[in-house]
Formats: sequence, C-alpha cells, structure tokens
Amino acid sequence: MKKYLFTSESVAPGHPDKVADQIADAILDAIIKKDKHARVACEVFVSRGYVIVGGEVTTNTWVDTNKLVRQVILDIGYNKPEYGFDGHTVAVLNTISQQSPDIALGVRKTGSKQQGAGDQGIMVGYACRETPELMPLPIMMAHRLVKELARLRENKTLGYLRPDGKSQVTFVYEDDKPKRLDNVVIAAQHDPDVSLAKLKADIITKVIKPICGKYLDKKTKLFINNTGRFIVGGPVADTGMTGRKTVVDSYGIGVPVGGGSFSGKDPTKVDRSGAYMARYIAKNIVAAKLAEKCLVRLAYVIGGHEPTEVSIETFGTGQVSEAKLAKAVFKVFDMSPGGIIKELDLLKPIYRKTSNYGHFGHSGRPGFNWEKTDKIKELRKYLKLSN
Repeated sequence: MKKYLFTSESVAPGHPDKVADQIADAILDAIIKKDKHARVACEVFVSRGYVIVGGEVTTNTWVDTNKLVRQVILDIGYNKPEYGFDGHTVAVLNTISQQSPDIALGVRKTGSKQQGAGDQGIMVGYACRETPELMPLPIMMAHRLVKELARLRENKTLGYLRPDGKSQVTFVYEDDKPKRLDNVVIAAQHDPDVSLAKLKADIITKVIKPICGKYLDKKTKLFINNTGRFIVGGPVADTGMTGRKTVVDSYGIGVPVGGGSFSGKDPTKVDRSGAYMARYIAKNIVAAKLAEKCLVRLAYVIGGHEPTEVSIETFGTGQVSEAKLAKAVFKVFDMSPGGIIKELDLLKPIYRKTSNYGHFGHSGRPGFNWEKTDKIKELRKYLKLSN
C-alpha cells in the first residue's frame, strides 16, 4: 500500500498579498464595467499605512482609484485605527500608466478569432475526483477553513477576530486517496483581550470540527496560533503584493503552476484566461468520466491566435488515450484567445470575487463559467462513447 503525506495552505482575505489581489481585481472590475475592451495590467503593493497602485491601463474611461482602494480595504475589515492599517487613513499612490503600443499591436478585436494573445506563457488546468467540485481535497479544505474564519468574524460570532489569517492541512494519502488528517494549522489574527485558551476552543469547535469532520481522528494534531498570539497582522506586519499566492490561487503544490499570476489582468492576458480555459477543459474531461484526474497544459506566443501547445495527462486513469483526448479537445474547445473570452464570457466585472479562496472549485457560482461541465456530451460524442 502506497502511503504518504500531502499538505496545502490557504490565506484569509486580510492577508497582505490577498489585500493586494483584491484591490487589483476591484480596479479591473471597475474599468471593465465601463469599458469592456480596456487593457488592464494592475499591480498593487501594500504596506504599513500606504498602498501603491501601478501597472499599465489603456481605456476610454476613468475610475476613482483612490476611493476604490479605500473601499476595498474597508470591505475586507480593516476599518479601525487600532489595526494600524485601515481604509479611512491609508495613503494611496497611483502610478498607473498606458499600455505599451508594441504589446497592443498583437491584441486586436477583443473576443474575435483574430485576437492575439497578450503575451507568451504556459497555463495549467487540473481536475480530479477527490471532491464534488472536482478539485484536490487538501486545497479545498484549506480554503473552507479560512472562509469560515472570515464568516464568523463578519457575523460577529467570533467578533474578536481580525482580518488576517492562514490555514494549512496535511492529509495522509493511501493508494493516492485522502484518508485522514495528520495535522491542521490555523493562524487567526485577533484582538488583544482574548485569551489563547478561548481562541483555541472556539476555533476547534466552530471552525475545525465542522469543516474537517470525518477526516479528524484522535491522532490528528491541531496547531492554533502556535506562537501564542497573533495581534499585529495584515500589511502592518508584512508587505503584500499582487501575484504572490499563485499556488493558493490554483490547486496546491501537487499541480504545477504556469508561472503567471491572475489578479489585476484583463482577459486578453492568457496568464489568466488561458488558465481558466485549461481548468474548463480538465474539469469537463473528468466530469465526462474520461479520466479520474486530468492535467491540461496550454502555451501561447504573443500575438498568436492559437495555442502552441495543448497537452493532456491523465496519469494512467484515462478511458481513452491521451492522444485521442487531445484531438477531442481541439474539436470541442475554441482555445484561441478571442474564443476563450467569448466561450467563458470574460468581458464582465467578475474578477474581484475570484481573488479569495482560489480561482477554481466554485461550482455553481455566477461568473465562474470555467467551472461549468457543459461539454460532456460533445466530448463523449466525438470519442464515440455512449452517454
């Protein structure tokens, strides 16, 4: 029997890097809502008392960036001066400039077959049968833990919690299936007047047990605020930047990342839209029962209308050969940059909600069209398999 440990982590909305991601995607949404053909590459740096917004934007509209930055910070929960970083007093420096005309040459006619990729790059998509969302269980459980922390903070059930936090789970796998939790790690920022004993008891009973459920046993080790306290957090304790949580945003460390991050980028950037299409393909292959798990790899060249690589890997679980699957993918999916935008309806302000708890695994949520499994019949028909 093959037995091993596997670990994944996630971060709360108040984590400095996620603050930056949310600001970048909020700016993107505000621009694309008014000008759906805008070109946006927004980068954000957050630190003690200030936010720097940079990047390149080409648009015929205007948004109040300073006001937007402050509102996002307040929405996250940084709304009190004692936090050391709050939306009321933070300084905002806007250094956004216009997109290079050399890049713009390769990107035309948004959403059309003639549109080229906004840059070169490699994108990866993945799906497996470990969860109903067809995602790896460790990353999904890590997301659920920090999501529950945020929910209990926002509804005042655990009103002493502050916005920053992290989770980490280590599963024991047997024969490539998750069997039990070896350990769970929670770091939860909190007010100074709560005791560690109370915080631990609350998080165990209200967060860990409800979320982790059957995977907990007497051997599971729990590490909650393992240094003893976590009062100072967020951008006061650590600087944050867009694009530094690509593994958290994706599938966990078991799946390679393409290299490009997502937040702050409009859908002409295949770093983002190509990764969404790769997930869409992989999820439909697994949902169609063509494989138990599937990795899709795409590559593009700047200005190119089609991918330069389409690779399918099913890790020995495929019902047909990987070569046949690749042919079916070419037939069923339009992988041109313009085709991706059209198929997934990406010219809408849908991006801010992707910047927390991963970009994948949100089955049924409006806007996450790459999570749909509407190509099952077409794939099986092309492969001459019964439905």
